[in-house]
Amino acid sequence: MATITANTSLQLTRFTSVYKFYDGRHIGTVNARRACCHATRGSPNIRLLTSIKGGSHTSRLMGSGQHDHLVARCSGGDSSEATEMPSDSSDMEADISTINSLESDGKVTQTTVDSAITEALEGKKDDKSSIQQSSNAVATENGASKGVVYPSGDMVYKKKEGWEEFVVKCRMLFTLPWQRVKKGSVLTIKLSGEIAEQYQGRFMQGLSLPQICENLIKGAHDPRIEGVVLSIEPLACGWGKLDEIRRHMEYYKQSGKFLVGYMPVGGEKEYYLASACSELYAPPGAYISLLGLKVQGQFLGGVLEKVGVQPQVQRIGKYKSAGDQLSRKDMSEANREMLTALLDDIYANFLEEVSRAKGKTKEEVEALFESGIYKVSDLKKDRWITDIKYADEIEEMLKERIKAKMDKPLQTVQHRKYCRVQSKTLGLAGGSNRIAIIRAAGNITRTASGRLGVSGEGIVSDSFIERIRFVREAKQFKAVIIRIDSGGGDALASDLMWREIKLLAERKPVIASMADVAASGGYYMAMAAGVVLAEPLTITGSIGVVTAKFNLATLYERVGFAKEIISRGKFAELDADQRPFSPEEENFFKESAMNAYTSFRNKAAESRSMPIEKLEEVAQGRVWTGKAALDRGLVDTLGGISKAVAIAKQKAGIAEDQQVSLVELSRRQASPLSLLLGGASALNFFLQFSQTEIGSKVLESLLKGAPLPGNTSSGVLARMDAISVDGVGTKSAENAGDMRFVSQSIEDSSLWSSLLEIMADFL
Repeated sequence: MATITANTSLQLTRFTSVYKFYDGRHIGTVNARRACCHATRGSPNIRLLTSIKGGSHTSRLMGSGQHDHLVARCSGGDSSEATEMPSDSSDMEADISTINSLESDGKVTQTTVDSAITEALEGKKDDKSSIQQSSNAVATENGASKGVVYPSGDMVYKKKEGWEEFVVKCRMLFTLPWQRVKKGSVLTIKLSGEIAEQYQGRFMQGLSLPQICENLIKGAHDPRIEGVVLSIEPLACGWGKLDEIRRHMEYYKQSGKFLVGYMPVGGEKEYYLASACSELYAPPGAYISLLGLKVQGQFLGGVLEKVGVQPQVQRIGKYKSAGDQLSRKDMSEANREMLTALLDDIYANFLEEVSRAKGKTKEEVEALFESGIYKVSDLKKDRWITDIKYADEIEEMLKERIKAKMDKPLQTVQHRKYCRVQSKTLGLAGGSNRIAIIRAAGNITRTASGRLGVSGEGIVSDSFIERIRFVREAKQFKAVIIRIDSGGGDALASDLMWREIKLLAERKPVIASMADVAASGGYYMAMAAGVVLAEPLTITGSIGVVTAKFNLATLYERVGFAKEIISRGKFAELDADQRPFSPEEENFFKESAMNAYTSFRNKAAESRSMPIEKLEEVAQGRVWTGKAALDRGLVDTLGGISKAVAIAKQKAGIAEDQQVSLVELSRRQASPLSLLLGGASALNFFLQFSQTEIGSKVLESLLKGAPLPGNTSSGVLARMDAISVDGVGTKSAENAGDMRFVSQSIEDSSLWSSLLEIMADFL
């Protein structure tokens, strides 16, 4: 008797002449009729039931007697193929309404079937223990461990044919001029630098993850697009975004069109992405560094000690390493343990995905790291790249492939221009049912900074709450997806947003989809949603609190600066920076941090329906990968935005195959002044301004007795610096997250705070 633990229904989906069995991930491929025969013949207590639905059939297997229930849905095929197979057991009466009830509730009991169905599923007699292990992993990944069945959200390409194809051609014929693309074009996408989580406004510079993914989907269906060329250079993003892009690259390749990668320079992250291309080329002088993955920490404790600055950091949580960068001279053992576990998960995922994409073994990928290969000729010889070619040679190759005129340039359409093509034109969007998508990326604050530049940078709780309340009252939205990419920030802002998301979830299905990082305040937001998704390598958790202030007494003494305070009240001088905490003040400071931590932890336990004691075991300020967080109950399932949409449809009662309109409510827009400045950074603008006559006077005025920081503030923010270096973590802008947190926590618009921010950016 073989046992398959599968608390989810086994999905049978039609693919050409065979059927594939899915339970979240691929289990095996067999002929559907043979599988049903094997299952029925092998177990007399199992009977096949059939119901006809809209021209397709739905076949169900249901066990009785010594077996628990097994539900296997078979979709696709012709209705004439649907037959009812007799059961050898006369005492078994399968009730189809019971099966429907099981499916609608999303709950299926543990299933035990005999070796005949195991053989049918696998197509061969496999080791029973491996099947048990695989099924357990699949069930856990899909949330079945909690008795909930989530749709897989697998992106399956389906070509537009017949009437749908005709409608698409008509739309393209009458489309607006700026959406027109010449037939036989090649879509070119250059991936370099930061990849933003939010949609970019029309005048914004840089890349946007949703627009990259959307263009790959459109390119797969657009008959005017012959193929895609990805130019990949050093990237500043985390592994979560890379997995999302790879998922859409795999979808695009299902269309049968070419996906060519070109990588002149890059490291492990860039190659991880490029490995998903159908073909990968590099120029003769390319520098591709595949040496392995690492993490590192940077500590300023010794530096600040030398200049007379004493950071007084209070953290709650064994692993809450935010503040270590300022207060320590080396890495703590707890931090080392946490980072080592993260690195191991990332390394294992890299080996698995790259080996699968390149048709290699994990040992071969490890051998590549160990050999230190970076010569392009060696990479070609060992089939890590397809060939060595310059960009112009690739162009000539593609012209020949698509039978274009060799004496004319290759007809291309750039990524930026192709963003103007609407998905609706290609029949990929529309429908009366709407799902709102709210994106929350960056550092969390209560109010906008008011600085010059771009709107939409960071998460401003006031603006975010306005969107949440709007969606809550808007009847047109059936469900909401909150896409989170944040290492945290202000504790109060995080709590206010948690409350509003919680209220929204009482009215409508709310799905939290986490990108590169959802830690501390970022996770605080996510845990309020009804369902929480993470990518396998999303930096997740960091349930902890850190507060800090600077004691500048030694520095003041060295520079001859004096400060005296007259106060009333026992703790009025809590934020005084000319002396350290008194014992009573230190205790008060610690209690304040503990209260914030207790509130965070208890709300996490409430949101995740976990006992506080169990939640405490995975809290303590520790960050996990999405995969590890799933095992510990911090997230419900793994996947990206496509799975989030599928779950949102399920929760809203929308049919799986029904098209919906995804409404983006968060777009970054450039301010008019930032356009006039040509996108200059605030620092460059400040430096240029200080060189003018009026600017020099303003600077001189600021330097005369500018107050030094004193105020303290608690925050909920994860330390990302050690995880973001050398291809292991999020984006470079978060490398100095902790120092930026401290400088922002000291809420004083002083010159010292500005200098701290500049130092944070530099680090």
